[in-house]
Amino acid sequence: MSAPLRLMAVHAHPDDESSKGAATMARYVREGVEVLVCTLTGGERGSVLNPKMDRPEIVANIAEVRRAEMDRAREILGIQQRFMGFVDSGLPESEEEELPEGCFALQKLEVATAPLVAAVREFRPHVIITYDDDGGYPHPDHIMTNRVSVEAFEAAGDPDRYPGTGDPWQPLKLYYQMGFTKERFEALHEAMTARGMGSPYSDWIARWEDRPAKWPVTTRVPCGDYFELRDQALLAHATQVDPDGFWFVCPRELQQEIWPTEDYHLARSLVDTELPEDDLFTGIHADEVSPACH
Repeated sequence: MSAPLRLMAVHAHPDDESSKGAATMARYVREGVEVLVCTLTGGERGSVLNPKMDRPEIVANIAEVRRAEMDRAREILGIQQRFMGFVDSGLPESEEEELPEGCFALQKLEVATAPLVAAVREFRPHVIITYDDDGGYPHPDHIMTNRVSVEAFEAAGDPDRYPGTGDPWQPLKLYYQMGFTKERFEALHEAMTARGMGSPYSDWIARWEDRPAKWPVTTRVPCGDYFELRDQALLAHATQVDPDGFWFVCPRELQQEIWPTEDYHLARSLVDTELPEDDLFTGIHADEVSPACH
C-alpha cells in the first residue's frame, strides 16, 4: 500500500487553526490524509473575546483554558496537534508599544524555527500551509509565523542546517492562507443583501480599498460539506469565539452556496502543477511518497 499524504498547518495561536483552513483539514483527514497542526504559542496573552466567558477564573487560567479548548477542536477536526512552546506576544495597541521580553515575535529566527524544523523532519509533510508575509493581519505572532514557516520549508531538507533536529525532509509545496479576501466578503455581502438579511461585511470590505491584494488566489479547495465541523471547532474555542458574534452572522447554508471553498496562494512548489488548482496535493502522487518516521 502507498504511504498516506501528509499536510502540516502552522499557526500562531490556538483557535487560528479553526478560523483558517479548518474545513480543508477536516476534508483531507476524512479522505485519509494525515494532518498535523503546529501551534507556535499558547495564546497566553489573548483576550477573552466572548463576553459569556469573561469571568475572573477564566482570565486567571487563560493558558490552561486555551489548551483545553485546543484539545476539543483537535478532536472535532480529527487532526493531530502540537504546541511548539513559545509564549504569545500579545497584540500591541500602538506601534510605540514594546513587545514583552521573551515573547515569540522577539525570538531570533533560528531559535523560533528550530522546533518547527524538528516537527517537519519527524512528521515529513508533503504540503505546509501558513500565513502570508503580512501575517493575514498584522499581529506580530502571525508575521513571525510566516517567517518561521518559510525558513523551515527551505531549511528542513538541508542536512547542514539545524543539526540535531532529525533527518532531513523536504516538503514539496508551501501555501499561504487566503481565506479573508475582499472577493469572498463582497460575494457574501451581496448575497446577504439580496436576500434582505443585512450584512456585517461592509467594514471588512472597506479595509481593502487602500490595500490591493498582494497574493493572488491560486488554489480553491472545495470543502463546503465540512463547514459544520469548522463551526464546531470554532465554537470549541469558547474564550475566543462568541456564538452570537461575527463568525456566525452569515448562515452556513448561504456560505456553502456562494463560497464553498477555502482559498490559498501557492508560494513555493517543487513539483509541476497547473494553476488554478482545486487540491493542495496537485502534482504529488501518493504512490511516489515515502512513509513518515515514527
